[in-house]
Amino acid sequence: MFRYAALQSEIGERLIAERSIDTTKVDSIILIEPGVAYFTKSDAALHIGKSFGGLWKALAIFTWIPTTFRDTIYDLVARNRYKWFGKKDQCMIPTPELQAKFLG
Repeated sequence: MFRYAALQSEIGERLIAERSIDTTKVDSIILIEPGVAYFTKSDAALHIGKSFGGLWKALAIFTWIPTTFRDTIYDLVARNRYKWFGKKDQCMIPTPELQAKFLG
C-alpha cells in the first residue's frame, strides 16, 4: 500500500532531509521504500506501475531505456499534462479511505 505526503509538508520535508534529496533537481514524484531506496521521476512511476501487477508489470521493459531519456519524456508529459488531458475546475474532496493514505 502506498502512502502519500506533499513534498512541502512537514513529514515530506523530513523524509527528503533524511535521504539528502536535492529538491532543486527533483521537484516531482519521489517514491520512498523505507529501508530500501528512493526513486524519482520515471523510476518512481515505473516502480509504482509494476506494483499494480498484471499487465502493468510489462512496464519493466522501459527500465532498459536510459534514465536520462526516460526522465526527459517524463518532464515533457508533466509540463504538458493539463494541456493534453485537461484540468478540473475543483479539487475532489477525499473520502476517509483516501485520507488514510496520507502521511502527517
